[in-house]
Amino acid sequence: MESTEEVPTDPDAAVEALADHLVATAERPVPPATNRWLGEAEAVARDAASEGIESAVRRERVEQVAALLSETDATGDETADAHIDAATACCEVVLDG
Repeated sequence: MESTEEVPTDPDAAVEALADHLVATAERPVPPATNRWLGEAEAVARDAASEGIESAVRRERVEQVAALLSETDATGDETADAHIDAATACCEVVLDG
């Protein structure tokens, strides 16, 4: 997924996009401290996007991802920062939905 794509408005699609954006950050040069937050957020987001997960559990996982993303600093990489911003927006879609 390209970071320039719009954030989905459908919560189910937003969960998928959330995981995709965080996977994409792994390919970018980010500082080690931020990378730790992103790695944990990616793992939780992948769990949230898994098949058959209950909606309450999915919401809890997305809340965890949002909390982890709130701990990240700017990476110095525009593409990574765009993916983080998009992932944060995906969290908002799910949590507001």
